[in-house]
Amino acid sequence: MARKVRARAERPRTVSSAQIEVVIGRTINSAEIIATGVVNLVKNTLVTALSGAKDVGAEIGDAAVKVVRGSIRAAEEIGGDLGSVAKQAIKGTVHAAEEIGGDLGGVVRSATKGAVKVANELGGDVAVVARKAVEGTVEAAKEIGADVAGLATNAAEGAIEAADRIGSAAGRTVRKTLAGTIGGTRIIIQEALLSSPTAPPRAARRPTRPRAPRAAARRRGRKSESTRP
Repeated sequence: MARKVRARAERPRTVSSAQIEVVIGRTINSAEIIATGVVNLVKNTLVTALSGAKDVGAEIGDAAVKVVRGSIRAAEEIGGDLGSVAKQAIKGTVHAAEEIGGDLGGVVRSATKGAVKVANELGGDVAVVARKAVEGTVEAAKEIGADVAGLATNAAEGAIEAADRIGSAAGRTVRKTLAGTIGGTRIIIQEALLSSPTAPPRAARRPTRPRAPRAAARRRGRKSESTRP
């Protein structure tokens, strides 16, 4: 009589930072970007690197930053548009996070921050990269049916935080760039600007004294004239 063999359940594994970097180094390169496309390349790399991971939520943020940075660097080597690559990389990151699980808002914020930072390191236009990263977030959120407003705000916050660390001039430029309408969304960007810990404080208004209504003042004036001798 044949013995029944029980299928072993796959145990969650711990994925080290070194293992993630090996996967990224093997898959993220200029040739793969041309052959596969940035969105699919980023998504597939993250899914492969974190498949079966013990704590996806704790590891996906760091992995997303590495993949996005690697994609932008690889694109720069072949003369690619850093802004467009950043947009596609963020889209791939959102799709991967939605598939394997994890905090979408935290992943988007970390990935966008990494995109702006590496753009500065490569001498790119950080404002353009920031705007494109938010655009990619908006598009991806719509595609997966996620909270568009919330994720776009997270992306804007990450871009602003990275720009502020680069310098005050970069911070002002990115704020100005994100103040307009992006992907049909405007109010969420304003919320990100206001919630940023380094947002410029609003000018305090001087307290004003309450004024008596003009009609009441005129009545008092007529009364005083009628009582004169």
